[in-house]
This record gives sequence, structure tokens and C-alpha cells, in this order.
Amino acid sequence: MKSQARRIVTGHDVTGKSVIFSDGLPPQDHAMTKQEIGADFIEIWNCPDEVPSLASAPDSEPSLRPFTIMPPTGHLIRQIVLYPASEGGEKTVMHRTKTLDYVVVIEGEVVLHMTDRSVTLGPGSVVVQNGTDHAWENQSDAPTRMVFFHINAEFSDELRAKLPDDLPLMT
Repeated sequence: MKSQARRIVTGHDVTGKSVIFSDGLPPQDHAMTKQEIGADFIEIWNCPDEVPSLASAPDSEPSLRPFTIMPPTGHLIRQIVLYPASEGGEKTVMHRTKTLDYVVVIEGEVVLHMTDRSVTLGPGSVVVQNGTDHAWENQSDAPTRMVFFHINAEFSDELRAKLPDDLPLMT
């Protein structure tokens, strides 16, 4: 599986007509694309604003902003290719994020480990991740491609009071 993603960015010309601004691979300027880490993070788009402003054209290339695992504000979308153990992949550390995540499995198979159980996901599976303790693992013999849409969120006071403090909070 080749770790790349075609991205089409649309907008409007000076008359308001809809146009395609770019069509191709989004530029990547980070070190999270190596077999040594067991995964490729492919940055597609991000926006620091809670409510994005729609303009005729993007004012900059968002995939070239400094890399973060989770957005400190706003949202981001990325593809992640998890390698199998035979190619350097490992089970991620059990962690939680301060985000609402929508995760779609595109290709392959991945195991989602939760505190109470684990589930195996295949193509077309969708996970709605609500800031829960979790880990990912590719137990198959082939890479797995997933799309993650991360939205910055806040833990409610009620939930924060229940959460143990012993897990890393990915940021």
C-alpha cells in the first residue's frame, strides 16, 4: 500500500464560479511518515477556527502548519496508514484525546482496544471516538488505511471527575 492521498481543494473565482484550486498529493513537511514509527500520518487539511470562514480561496497551505497529533483548536483531517508488525507496526500506547473523532477504515483491518474490550474493524467501519481511553493495533499482515477527522473538544466537568489521571493525553 503506497502511503499517499489525492486531495482536491475547491473554491470560487472572481465571478463566484466554483473552481478546483488544486488536485494532487497534499504537501507533507513532518517526520511522521516513516516505517520506524510504524505508521504514516498524511496531513490533508486543518483549520484552527472553531467555525471555519469560507472564502473564495484558501489563504495558505494548511497541511504545512506545524505538525500536532491533535488540534489545539479547530479541526483536522488526516489519513493514517498503520503498518503490520512485520513492517514495524506496534500497538499504540493506551491514550485519550481531548477531541471528538470520526474514524473511517478505508483499507485493511485494525483492532480498536478499549478499557473493557477490543473490536476488529474492516473497510467501511466507522468509529465515533468521544475522548475515551483507547489504543490501535494492526494485527494483520498488510497495512491498514484509516481517515481521522479530529475536532477539538472539552471534557465536561461530570466526565473529568470520572477519568483516571494516569493515561497520556495526546496533543
